[in-house]
Amino acid sequence: MFTGIVAEQGSVVSLDPNTADDSAVLVISASATGDGLELGGSIAVNGVCLTATALDGDRISLDVMGETLDRTTTGTLQPGTKVNLERCVPAGGRLDGHVVQGHVDGVGKLLEREHLGNWDRLRFAVPVQLARYIAEKGSIAVDGVSLTVTEVSDAGDPQQWFEVGLIPTTLAETGLGALEPGAAVNLEVDVLAKYAERLLAFANPKEPAHAAEGDGA
Repeated sequence: MFTGIVAEQGSVVSLDPNTADDSAVLVISASATGDGLELGGSIAVNGVCLTATALDGDRISLDVMGETLDRTTTGTLQPGTKVNLERCVPAGGRLDGHVVQGHVDGVGKLLEREHLGNWDRLRFAVPVQLARYIAEKGSIAVDGVSLTVTEVSDAGDPQQWFEVGLIPTTLAETGLGALEPGAAVNLEVDVLAKYAERLLAFANPKEPAHAAEGDGA
């Protein structure tokens, strides 16, 4: 589990695809994140939970499955790209952000940003199937950064969006500070909202379809 509090910005060294099984190996360079990291340890890279498979100085290799390449921005990473990094929270550690699993729900896009003195307002487009999980004053992880939602689109709007405000620390210490309109970002919505919806679905199940006459059991 993670908290969405970015500890360091690392750099992509390489992303080597394996066409045989639709996977890849991501290698990142991180001066602090690897301290005390062991093989099999978890790291959130731009909000995507990945497992360390090789360690070489400040370089960390991580296996990326095809599912992750399909559903996140990981497959578009280029050498030299800065990425937000967070180690998993230890048992008993402080939950300074919110509960983040590192399981990306979808990809959004930065629609606009506005500089407002010491802070910035960012509006992101969100896939319509995720919009119902995003609420004003609720939490969302954008590229692994825990943020508070400040405004949302109306349910009937053809373009679903949400807004967040970034304080100077977030602008300086995460990749969101340099994000330009049109950029794609990984989104993870509040897991509690997803579980609540699933529980309600089982509490009010649809009537099962009846077998046609003459069908066997």
